[in-house]
Amino acid sequence: MSKTIVRRSCSSTEQFPVDLHPVLRRVYAARAVESADDLDYSLERLIPPAELGGLTGAVDLLEAAVSGHQRIVVVGDFDADGATSCALCMRALRAMGATEIHYLVPNRFEYGYGLTPEIVNVAAELQPDLIMTVDNGISSIEGVAAASQQGIKVLITDHHLPGKQLPAAAAIVNPNNIGDGFPSKNLAGVGVAFYVMLALRARLRDKGWFRNEAIAEPNLAQYLDLVALGTVADVVPLDRNNRILVQQGVQRMRAGRCVPGIRALLEVAGRSLSRLVSTDLGFTVGPRLNAAGRLDDMSLGIECLLADDAKAASEMAARLDALNRERKDIESDMQSRALEAIENLKLDDKQLPVGLCLFDPGWHQGVIGILAARIKERFHRPVIAFARSGDGEIKGSARSVSGLHIRDALDAVAARHPDLIAKFGGHAMAAGLSLPEAHYPAFASAFDEEVSRQLSRDDLNGVIYSDGELAEQELSLETAQLLRDASPWGQGFPAPVFEGDFNVVSHRVVGQRHLKMTLSPERGNCQIDGIAFNTEVLPRGSQRVHMAYRLDVNEYRGIVTPQLIVEHMEARRQAD
Repeated sequence: MSKTIVRRSCSSTEQFPVDLHPVLRRVYAARAVESADDLDYSLERLIPPAELGGLTGAVDLLEAAVSGHQRIVVVGDFDADGATSCALCMRALRAMGATEIHYLVPNRFEYGYGLTPEIVNVAAELQPDLIMTVDNGISSIEGVAAASQQGIKVLITDHHLPGKQLPAAAAIVNPNNIGDGFPSKNLAGVGVAFYVMLALRARLRDKGWFRNEAIAEPNLAQYLDLVALGTVADVVPLDRNNRILVQQGVQRMRAGRCVPGIRALLEVAGRSLSRLVSTDLGFTVGPRLNAAGRLDDMSLGIECLLADDAKAASEMAARLDALNRERKDIESDMQSRALEAIENLKLDDKQLPVGLCLFDPGWHQGVIGILAARIKERFHRPVIAFARSGDGEIKGSARSVSGLHIRDALDAVAARHPDLIAKFGGHAMAAGLSLPEAHYPAFASAFDEEVSRQLSRDDLNGVIYSDGELAEQELSLETAQLLRDASPWGQGFPAPVFEGDFNVVSHRVVGQRHLKMTLSPERGNCQIDGIAFNTEVLPRGSQRVHMAYRLDVNEYRGIVTPQLIVEHMEARRQAD
């Protein structure tokens, strides 16, 4: 897949302080940062909980449950967002005086996603007065009905997009509900749960609960490590409100104020707490936590986050690390088979379906989401990867590209072909669905047809957005550290990518498939290290390349140096 480097448009930089580094001034201006106030990530700048709809009803239920010592069962999801949401609520509710608090997380291989009638039956064995969902529930119409039939109240906290019908829960908190005026629609599930806990604490404080029960009022900011981890791992857009949550969490982690489970997961990944940045959460901690839900049972991940004993946390982190290595092996095999299947179609990029579906009876259903993401990155088009889930059904995990709202696309397919899809749900960029295996060929055709209505072939060109060039003196450790510490970078607020012409002084393959280079800028005399992951050769063997890169800090055996992380490179034509 060819890629095009496009320079980001940049608004005025006059709104920033004059002492702000020039590189940061243009980077922020290209990300629509309107003022220096937008870079203030203090907790006082958080959107107030009162602006989130549904909180009054939610707090009524939780206040009655806590003060009445009722039994609460938290039902989570089997990904990192669900695990952190669950751990957050368990810790916060206990700190606020809840004495009967339990959790369940559906095993994806037995119960599937969300508050299903089957998981309600499991929860009923605990005899709960209240079921509280975190990071799920907005599509659980049948599950909520099953709970109501058994006399169990349900509080739904979720952030996924609602369907045409809402479940008949006792209360629903979801910033994406139609008519909800909350300014940030990008809260992760753990962010929604955090807001609910903030509102509950305020209610209990106003009622004199902490004073009357001689309970120390908890500082909920102590749980921002969990909020930051879940927010980054779920790849929700980092709007300003989410950047505040993430930055505050990262700062606490850097200071050593985090749960033992997060510390242990960072240690097993070889990451330093004191040098932690937000991307470490997404690339190292999140995958290890997710490995439990993908291959085994997310209860292991939740227990790791709930552990207060460092030794127990370390043992569970080691098990999660082993699961993640196993996941990588499975993923590598699945990706090879997927690429082989695409190659066997004998179609070039222009002939491949615009909406690409892939299915292999031997694929692991816990890993298809990662597979879809990898194939999407390679061919730059919406991809759905399917695996068998039993009883004649297959489950699909979808990943989209800019310009296509994947959940809405599935909704459109369901509207045109009402009998094809059994169920679906998700976000703009990721979704999940189930359908009978016999329907797969018809669905694959219908999906491609729908995507083709919304995207043209020109929309499938890979684009890398650049923040321009760096001068030779800016290719320094000082600038790299400045960029690393500048902000929580992530989805919707991407890390700076620069471009430039370089001469390849030397190169070698490391780690079997990564190209390590010594580079010199075409207009300059300095030399700097660079690495291109999953690349083994120079483009067309050229020693002169144009590349898009991130300027980062590399630490090896105690030596800290600047390094270029190459996103894309192409051969430069020899000068006449």
